Amino acid sequence: MTPRPPSDDSTKNNGDGPKKTGVKKTTAEKKAAAAAGKSAAGKKKAVAKKAATGTQKATAALKKAAAERTGAQTAPAKKAATKKATAKKASAKKAAPMKTTAGTAAAAPIAAARTAEAAPARKAAAKKAGARKAADTRTSAHRGSASGLSGPASPVGTRAARPATVPMAREAVEQDTPAAPVAGAAPVPTGAAGQDVVLSPAVAAQDRERLLAGTHHDPHGVLGAHPVPGGVAFRAFRPYALSVTVVADSLRAGLHDDGDGFFSGLLPLRDVPSYRLLVEYEGSVQDTEDAYALLPTLGEFDLHLLGEGRHEELWRVLGSHPMTHQGVTGTRFSVWAPNARGVRVSGDFNFWDGTGHPMRSLGSSGVWELFVPGVGEGALYKYDITRPDGSRTLRADPLARRTETPPNTSSIVYASHHEWGDGEWLAHRADTAVHRAPFSVYEVHLPSWRPGLTYRQLAAQLPAYVKELGFTHVELMPVAEHPFGGSWGYQVTGFYAPTARLGGPDDFKYLIDALHRAGIGVLMDWVPAHFPRDDWALAEFDGRALYEHQDPLRAAHPDWGTLEFDYGRREVRNFLVANAVYWCEEFHIDGLRVDAVASMLYLDYSREPGQWSPNEHGGRENLDAVAFLQEMNATVYRRCPGVVTVAEESTAWDGVTRATHHRGPSGFGGLGFGLKWNMGWMHDSLQYMSHEPVHRRYHHHEMTFSMVYAYSENYVLPISHDEVVHGKRSLVSKMPGDWWQQRANHRAYLGFMWAHPGKQLLFMGQEFAQGAEWSETHGPDWWLLDPAYGAQADHRGVRDLVRDLNAVYLRTPALWQRDTEPSGFRWTVGDAAEDNVFAFLRYDDEDTPVLAVSNFSPVVRHDYRLGVPDDIPAWHELLNTDLAKYGGSDIHNPDPLKPEPTPWHGRPASLRLVLPPLATLWLRPA
Repeated sequence: MTPRPPSDDSTKNNGDGPKKTGVKKTTAEKKAAAAAGKSAAGKKKAVAKKAATGTQKATAALKKAAAERTGAQTAPAKKAATKKATAKKASAKKAAPMKTTAGTAAAAPIAAARTAEAAPARKAAAKKAGARKAADTRTSAHRGSASGLSGPASPVGTRAARPATVPMAREAVEQDTPAAPVAGAAPVPTGAAGQDVVLSPAVAAQDRERLLAGTHHDPHGVLGAHPVPGGVAFRAFRPYALSVTVVADSLRAGLHDDGDGFFSGLLPLRDVPSYRLLVEYEGSVQDTEDAYALLPTLGEFDLHLLGEGRHEELWRVLGSHPMTHQGVTGTRFSVWAPNARGVRVSGDFNFWDGTGHPMRSLGSSGVWELFVPGVGEGALYKYDITRPDGSRTLRADPLARRTETPPNTSSIVYASHHEWGDGEWLAHRADTAVHRAPFSVYEVHLPSWRPGLTYRQLAAQLPAYVKELGFTHVELMPVAEHPFGGSWGYQVTGFYAPTARLGGPDDFKYLIDALHRAGIGVLMDWVPAHFPRDDWALAEFDGRALYEHQDPLRAAHPDWGTLEFDYGRREVRNFLVANAVYWCEEFHIDGLRVDAVASMLYLDYSREPGQWSPNEHGGRENLDAVAFLQEMNATVYRRCPGVVTVAEESTAWDGVTRATHHRGPSGFGGLGFGLKWNMGWMHDSLQYMSHEPVHRRYHHHEMTFSMVYAYSENYVLPISHDEVVHGKRSLVSKMPGDWWQQRANHRAYLGFMWAHPGKQLLFMGQEFAQGAEWSETHGPDWWLLDPAYGAQADHRGVRDLVRDLNAVYLRTPALWQRDTEPSGFRWTVGDAAEDNVFAFLRYDDEDTPVLAVSNFSPVVRHDYRLGVPDDIPAWHELLNTDLAKYGGSDIHNPDPLKPEPTPWHGRPASLRLVLPPLATLWLRPA
């Protein structure tokens, strides 16, 4: 701490007001002071009166005052001066050396500020008056150094102070018209006894220490321009600067160098003018607005919503935003850090030294804010946070909308310039509810789909490819910024920034725009379950648990070594809910697939007894997470018509896709999702397909059990990236038999999947039966489709089947219109375990049926009889996965099939047909 000079009764002072002192006066001194006060008052009135009569008289008065001051300072032998001389000394305080732009000397309306360097020069004269002595005590309080403070020492503090004999050289005023500022000049105030009240504009010692240490909560209350008795005090904190000059219209005033990067001056102005700062550095001069002369950029309503955790457009308030504020162009920085002792902005615009850019705390909101003039798009920055224990940490912006390319971690000031062209898509996106519309999804890991392509290059290839295959949507594995590519994006550090690996945010918008214009919806994986522990990101962001739960057992995610969000904290919920809205509104995302929902819902998820505590009702449900998911879904569906949320939830939680206001048997309201991944169907069906056909009879129920609960939720049938990595093998490689049988099983399984109630999702590479597991380092094996490759026809045939599956699916409402209605499905035969055969009917809104039949045995079944409705005169093959063009044996039913009046499978009529080996057929009324 910088020591204060001793004082008997002195009160604390921050440099903005007069300081009381307990210095005692002799009787003679009191009489002299009283006389001086009367004379000074009279002189002041006379000068004011002359100023009122016109600029010429005012100029003459100032020259006379300057002459009187000169006489007082150059005649030290006149110690026995009369009361009139004493009064002249008091009046002379209102004048200072001054020059015009032409170089002629003129009187200046500037108060003689008592700085630490100027005080010793006046010490002898001050001994005769208590006011002088008080002034010395006042100004000496601001003298000191920054030694012992945390943070790098500023080289400015090592420069030698100017000699006290230099008469305020940097406070010299230049003006075109000497009389111009006179009318606005504030008279020098007087004390009760007629003494001049002398103020030092320098930053007070305690404020100085806190600013240097990065622990000041209100730098705007100290720095900038502030009306004080005697005029306007100007204070600047510019580490490494050689000089700072205030420029206001024709006024130019050099501020005094107080050391350690602090500059100050007192100008006798009635009001704070509009001004700029000329900051001289070695080799350059910066002409800038003063950041500390501006009002806050955030209003009370925004702060109220932040405090309530209800700001649904949080990204417009926090983070960095280029803007014009009070006529000044620059960037607003704002961050939530309620535990911080101080926050500063550090970036390439201040050479990564945030000392001179402290932020102000906006009350109890926990938000810190600073508008920095002159900083624009593309600037790199982080927040320099002083923790509660006094240590410092440099953090990326949690609300950064653009980041550096990993492994670099800085945030980037960003403003969007993309002009959207998907208006028609958005206008009709909500025409049909997603659960009653076709929904066939191609899952993509953008960095590896075609390695090396940028967002814009992907926009030239991905939409065309997906459209050719007939998928209605793409689902993008997480695109939010993440430090480790091997996490595939599931360990997010930049929740509001698309990864910079493939381009900027506008480039990502360009890709989404291109997909929409091709008629393809865009889903993205969203990860609100956890975040990594990187010490430059969210973990203990301001020195304490903030985004994560304060209980270490609740905070630590047991599976991934990450941290779980504290869903019970309203600001954290706000951060995540607003993030969901952000992607939908700012990037026109059509749906969010929410990752790892089960890990959020259960307190005991992957935890042993003793590692978790029950909720207030004694249960294992995470009530905070339930409330968060309900709020997120309700907010997204209210704000973003046509958007769908999809839950990756692997348990039997009751009501994942039920409305939030409808309570189920468990007593909970629904979570409010639109769709849910059917992890049970995926696991069971793949288990069945992995068995040799001869053993499948013993696992028949694994293919039928899904229909027991098929209508308990609105389901998606996912064959995702999780099923083709980490030793699980690709989809075709899961199939038994030789290469022909593997491909036949693969095709038959896809035919069964597309006909089964629910929506479809297929991971990239599986559409052409890639044999190798997926790797994020090289992506799909596109060379398998190269005509020069000998077996390319085998892979191209599978891809052609996927294309035809989607084409037929799109024009057959029975396969999607009543996906969530039990009346849209009827088993024809579900118990033919010995035959490995499954057959069922699907119905559209007009009760028009489609018959799906799968034969998962490697034998041809001739004259296989199936019960069918008797009101259909004939049936025709709609799709057959065994056709030669797909790589099959080309066994099919070329002619229309007419029902016979033979009851079968509980129906009044039946068909006799040929079932190809390892194949799925779709039949429609002829």
